[in-house]
Amino acid sequence: MSNSEVIRLQMFSEWPFREDCQCTPELMAKAGFVHCPSENEPEVACCFYCLRELEGWEPEDNPWSEHAKCSPNCAFLCMKKTFDKLTAIEYFQLEQEWLRILVSYIIVSPAVQSSLRDGSRLV
Repeated sequence: MSNSEVIRLQMFSEWPFREDCQCTPELMAKAGFVHCPSENEPEVACCFYCLRELEGWEPEDNPWSEHAKCSPNCAFLCMKKTFDKLTAIEYFQLEQEWLRILVSYIIVSPAVQSSLRDGSRLV
């Protein structure tokens, strides 16, 4: 789980929106996003926690609002404090929920489904 805002910010080196925008790399990282561009979509961002991908960003888009609109139950958005202020129990509860999300994401991934259908080993 990339709960480090600094690490998330580093992933926005090729982000197309910079100054005079609502969705600067700094605000995107603060809102929980990592930059995960594709060849066809250079401005795709994914929440490190809920794994929701958002594309089609415009300079006036607010990262917090867009995140809340598309993923209102994201535990990262619902936190009322930063990671460094969490108790050990709160942190492990978040970590447990994140692992549940990750496993669900992997299970429904097309590559995993294809491997399960044709009997290939997942490596």
